[in-house]
Amino acid sequence: PRPRLVIAGTHSGVGKTTVTLAVMAALKARGLVVQPFKVGPDFIDPGHHQLVTGRPSRNLDGWMLSDAVNRSIFSHASADADLSIIEGMMGLFDGSSAIHDQGSTGAMAKQLHAPVLLVIDGSAMARSAAAMAAGYARFDPGLEVQGVLFNRVRSEGHYRLLQEAVEAATGLAVVGYLRPDASVTIPDRHLGLRTAIEAGSCDLYDRLAQSAAETIDLDRVEAIARSAGQWFEEDRASQAAAGRQETVRVGVAYDGACCFYYQDNLELLQAAGAEIVKFSPVHDACLPEVDLLYFGGGYPELYGAALERNASMRAAVKQFSESGGAIYAECGGLMYLTQAIRDGTGGRYEMVGVFPAEAVMRKSGMTLGYRMIETTRACLLGPAGTSVRGHEFHYSLLEPKGDLAYACRLTDAAGQPVGQDGLMLGNTLALYSHQHFRSCPEMVVHLLQAARHEKAIRRGVKKG
Repeated sequence: PRPRLVIAGTHSGVGKTTVTLAVMAALKARGLVVQPFKVGPDFIDPGHHQLVTGRPSRNLDGWMLSDAVNRSIFSHASADADLSIIEGMMGLFDGSSAIHDQGSTGAMAKQLHAPVLLVIDGSAMARSAAAMAAGYARFDPGLEVQGVLFNRVRSEGHYRLLQEAVEAATGLAVVGYLRPDASVTIPDRHLGLRTAIEAGSCDLYDRLAQSAAETIDLDRVEAIARSAGQWFEEDRASQAAAGRQETVRVGVAYDGACCFYYQDNLELLQAAGAEIVKFSPVHDACLPEVDLLYFGGGYPELYGAALERNASMRAAVKQFSESGGAIYAECGGLMYLTQAIRDGTGGRYEMVGVFPAEAVMRKSGMTLGYRMIETTRACLLGPAGTSVRGHEFHYSLLEPKGDLAYACRLTDAAGQPVGQDGLMLGNTLALYSHQHFRSCPEMVVHLLQAARHEKAIRRGVKKG
């Protein structure tokens, strides 16, 4: 058996991340090895999961990834854990469609045969909570909603009223509550919560563990997780189909400005022959000795002044690109490779300048959604016609200052065209969309082969 539990919310903003972190922290404090997961395309919550549990959190996604890949990721990561906690996204039934459950937390719970603990904001409720819990529990007969946990409940008396109403009407296990407490609330900003890399101290998670231990029946939480059925045979999902070749040193930009990476992307690179070398565009004066640069997303607009001040790093990245070095960038990484970032408050900060464009922050009008990326020309992702699944979430837009060449076209979750992506110049490719490499493992092979090819050319030039 693989004890496992999905923590889902009735809607976005109900506080399921706070609840999830509190439960993870409390279970870890009991001496359990807790493996974290996150449903959907999210980089911020998994970072907090990792700080709490000491283990990398994995993303599971019903639209970007197949059932077989999701089960393979779960099997691999949970094999040595005592218990797995899977944090849902949005509301329990919210996904890529209004009429079916694809991409939703509920669909993932069914894929994993995992029971669900439903988080309800009880702050302004009494008996109505029973109606809400009953509706969620009965909406999909194939889903095992087994328990309820209330958030933002101020008193034991209010909680007892909610508990009595729900248990009398539904038979669901009401396992406890969390009080509203600003000291254990992670601040948020325009793309979500503040990142774990900014947290610094683990005091917040210790306080969450203590709060959970005081007002949550952790024995009942464990019992629900252990009620999950026997784990099925692992589905062998496709990995990068490449034998061991010459190692490619991949420089991964990692700091507050660039920290959005799927753990499986990094591990897929390593499985195909990459050695990951982390560096900081904010703090490091020069690039490490690498064959490929990988710039993930993040908050470069918040670090504009620091990135601008680090002129030696910006010059080194531009020289790497101009000399034919392979660079792959996503979202915030794309912004870093433009001429400048304008932060929306009058600030303008010089960036690397690979592409003749500026990234301009908007105060509203977020670009958000699943994306199918199809290459229209050969590039680092592969030959024309290569398809990869990912998502977009950003407030910035590109303002061209010259000619821009694109290598990909985009469609949304419904298959409707939504424009183009993939700025390309030489061996540099930068996309606004974030890709999940497990949706197309072959792209990892192409990325590393491009780096090996350029490395061989440079080696030949030196010999000549």
